[in-house]
Amino acid sequence: MKKVFLFIAILVFALGCEGNGSFQKGVNRMTEQQGLTQVATFAGGCFWCVESDFKKVPGVVQVVSGYTGGTGENPTYENYSQKGHVEAVQITFDPRKISYEMLLDIFWRHIDPTDGGGQFVDRGPHYRSAVFYHDEEQRKAAEKSKQKLEKSGKFDKPIVTPLIPFTKFYKAEAYHQDYGANNPLHYQLYRSGSGRDRFREKVWGKEAATVLPDQDRAYGKPDEATLKKILTPLQYRVTQQEDTEPPFRNEYWDNKREGIYVDAVSGEPLFSSRDKYDSGTGWPSFTKPLEPANIVERDDFRLFSRRTEIRSRHGDSHLGHVFHDGPKPTGLRYCMNSAALRFIPKEDLEKEGYGRYAGMFKP
Repeated sequence: MKKVFLFIAILVFALGCEGNGSFQKGVNRMTEQQGLTQVATFAGGCFWCVESDFKKVPGVVQVVSGYTGGTGENPTYENYSQKGHVEAVQITFDPRKISYEMLLDIFWRHIDPTDGGGQFVDRGPHYRSAVFYHDEEQRKAAEKSKQKLEKSGKFDKPIVTPLIPFTKFYKAEAYHQDYGANNPLHYQLYRSGSGRDRFREKVWGKEAATVLPDQDRAYGKPDEATLKKILTPLQYRVTQQEDTEPPFRNEYWDNKREGIYVDAVSGEPLFSSRDKYDSGTGWPSFTKPLEPANIVERDDFRLFSRRTEIRSRHGDSHLGHVFHDGPKPTGLRYCMNSAALRFIPKEDLEKEGYGRYAGMFKP
């Protein structure tokens, strides 16, 4: 008999999860946990310019100028070339916001990959371009990206930028870090005279933009190894194993800030705060999707009844379920797991690369 009551209790709770149940509001609130970042290392001539360009990219956490690729230890600005190093930047990025492949696309647009003797006005092997891959996944991505560039027809000369295994990176002196912001007059004079921007405009035209337009962003699902790096255990269980987080003890159930909600895995836009409401269930609930094309519906018969599961199209993440007990005008309740979402406040939409949604929140 006890087993029967236990089964009923579990079933009632499960039906309430993303379902029709109502729960007493709890006092505990989960704090947002950041996923792990990843690192990319590129050489594209003067590291002042490359650093400045990548600092503008949404999803990039940090950019450091330095030296790599040589054999000598502890290089300085005075001797790094003698030790076989090149000027390079090390980029720390959030793969949930921008992929390594997208960083490669941006990198190609900021260099002359056909020049093996330096970059623009800066000549010599210590100014040559290179991609330093950190693991096998980056190597494959870099090879694919380079082949794509070769077939693009953008250049009538061979692509000579090498793909090199990463070994060690040495941070450059403090006065080289964030040089463009700290020395704007000298930096702008140097950059203007270097020919870098004129070359980019000539080759790429409108495609030379540092930040990729929203419509050009490539949303996708990372491989299994990357997923386990960037997701917390709860996020992994919810998005990959169709688990359900506790009601009233999740990040966004009572979030009242204005902004949009994107897939925690792929970053694709899903819901808006303008369509969010308090359903009393303890999970974030919405009357409609922000981008219906990013929503996939599937029949779910796991709890001995028919429900409609909601998944993201590009990330294939389990998000929650949709029910027909919501308020007007749609009558729908998209009951989502906070662990499957990432919230972008309205003031961060531009810098996060979701600028086309900023107009929704203007008076």
